[in-house]
Amino acid sequence: MSQKQLPAHNQATLPPQEVIDFYKVIFNNELYIDDFDQLLEQIQMVKTNLYNREYMQAFDNESKRVAYCCRWTPSRTISYAALFSHFPEVLDVITEQSGDENGSKILCVGGGAGAELTAITSIFTPFIHNKSKDDGESNLEVTLVDIADWDDVVNRIMDQVKSKWLYKQLWEQYKVKFFNHDILDPISAKGMTPYNELNLITLLFTTNELFKENRAKSLRFLQRLNQECQSGCLLLIVESAGSFSHITVGTKKFPIQFLIDTVLVGTRGQERKGAWEVVSENDSIWYRCDDNLDYPIKLENMRFFYRLYRKK
Repeated sequence: MSQKQLPAHNQATLPPQEVIDFYKVIFNNELYIDDFDQLLEQIQMVKTNLYNREYMQAFDNESKRVAYCCRWTPSRTISYAALFSHFPEVLDVITEQSGDENGSKILCVGGGAGAELTAITSIFTPFIHNKSKDDGESNLEVTLVDIADWDDVVNRIMDQVKSKWLYKQLWEQYKVKFFNHDILDPISAKGMTPYNELNLITLLFTTNELFKENRAKSLRFLQRLNQECQSGCLLLIVESAGSFSHITVGTKKFPIQFLIDTVLVGTRGQERKGAWEVVSENDSIWYRCDDNLDYPIKLENMRFFYRLYRKK
């Protein structure tokens, strides 16, 4: 499949510089007031952990989690916003066109660092402010689940959302919950919105981590989605394009998307009898940040593959 590139800005989202400025305020102390060299040291430690696929170690203390957010979350946010708004089906969920009378419900697996949350909010905010009062309320519930404790980061993001983006009278229409749980352990994940109520599930740069943690449990997790998600639910999976996302099975290496497709959709080359159908896919696509964006740390371009599935 040929390489493509997402537009730097989709009109359904807030402008990328506004999103970047949002993070400059949230992490003002770390970026502008505290010891910047110390922040860069923490970033390097996280980068080394991620390169070595030491995912638990990368986020094992608050300093490293904040360093990750300062370095990667801003660019991830604007790329995710561009990707979400690329799909009409995902836009419909975020703007509550495909939910029930209680609104849409989204689960972001591995979304503790806030990029998914802020990307969704950057779409929901202009929508809700431009919506006519005669159209009634639009309710959106976003649940974040992560094995690392990102509670402080999520609170910092939501404080800024309430301060700068959503007026007080809109808070009740936008519910955000964070669970510090291992999604592979059904018992620890109790209390989250049931899978059969969800309209969208995202696993963005998370599937590799899950399979690294426990391959058998990861397969069972995907099978639970097969069994429990409601018809019409969307599932968006994103991972790095190329060999970094290959997985070893026996003596052979396979692209992880091949394994995911097989579990969710079925085997290629014959009638696919899996629980999901592919809505859209790309094995190599770029998001490149606008060179004119103002941020004190270099923003990261992103090359990735994606699969958008719909439950049959």
